[in-house]
Amino acid sequence: MSDARDTLFRYLTLLQLIPRYPGRIATPVLKEKLAERGFNIDVRSLQRDLSQKLSSHFPLGCDDSEKPYKWYFDRDFQCHLPALDVPSALTLVLSEEYLKGLLPPVVVGQLSSHFTDARRLLDELASNGLSQWARKVRAIPNGMALIPAELEETTWQTVAQALLEQKAIDVTYLSRTTETNKHLTLHPQGIVSRHSATYLLAQVEGFSDLRQFALHRVKQVALSDVKWQATEAFDIDAYIQGGAFGYRQGPGDVTLEAEITRSVAWLLQETPIADTQTIEALPDSKWHRLTACVPDDQQTLWWLMGMGANVKVIAPAAWRDTLTANAEQVVAQYQESVTTA
Repeated sequence: MSDARDTLFRYLTLLQLIPRYPGRIATPVLKEKLAERGFNIDVRSLQRDLSQKLSSHFPLGCDDSEKPYKWYFDRDFQCHLPALDVPSALTLVLSEEYLKGLLPPVVVGQLSSHFTDARRLLDELASNGLSQWARKVRAIPNGMALIPAELEETTWQTVAQALLEQKAIDVTYLSRTTETNKHLTLHPQGIVSRHSATYLLAQVEGFSDLRQFALHRVKQVALSDVKWQATEAFDIDAYIQGGAFGYRQGPGDVTLEAEITRSVAWLLQETPIADTQTIEALPDSKWHRLTACVPDDQQTLWWLMGMGANVKVIAPAAWRDTLTANAEQVVAQYQESVTTA
């Protein structure tokens, strides 16, 4: 590759790496990400690219209040490489509809300029069949969807920066257990968005175990002077698959045996509860027999509770007992409310 072409592609890569305000990215991080993409450049040359070459043609800002300097685009800057096409615009519009029900508004807002451009492109193509899809197609979550918890923009920006740059943070955190504010130094290891809440996975200063912190309960946050420490052999996928968010009741899986109605059988034949499931029609009955290897967790148990009278659990025995006790408690509560009314 010629020097001119190498420089051009380095500039294009730089432009793609720099976020819009209030997002920011530090010069050393930019240098590291360029190296990952095959562009090895010293810090002085990188700073010259940013402050002289690119800043003269693009609305680049620099936060020089502390070192290392951090770079960002103007919040309203619009630039797409390559240009947005109609199918991509449709995908973005439908993604926005779905993400609004899952992620905090501040997180969805990071993509607001892309969503705006996509809607504008589709609106300007009234004669294009694809443009009409955005008015006729909706993506909705399965079951009851809670409104995402409110999350401060500054909280999201600081936590995301700390995770990206491997820095510790000092936080004031509202504990749900004690209902009091706690002042903690955290070492971010990952972020997980689950249903209507977003969680930071982090170590607490002085401890080695990994804990979950709901970001909407972070009341104050700032980068810490404490040196960041990594969780040994941390793998976010293994962490999730290990049941960290499923409220596991046991370390392994269990064999679920149940009788299910015809409507549930249809549902599970189209969208299985597990790869190993089998469903057989019971002779001379409207019921079907379900057998599946599932996680031994609260999530699966809650799903069974939600199915109500459409499912009769046979095994595990502990689940059957739990469901029976729950049903008896519900009936007792309703009978009590009728008696006292």
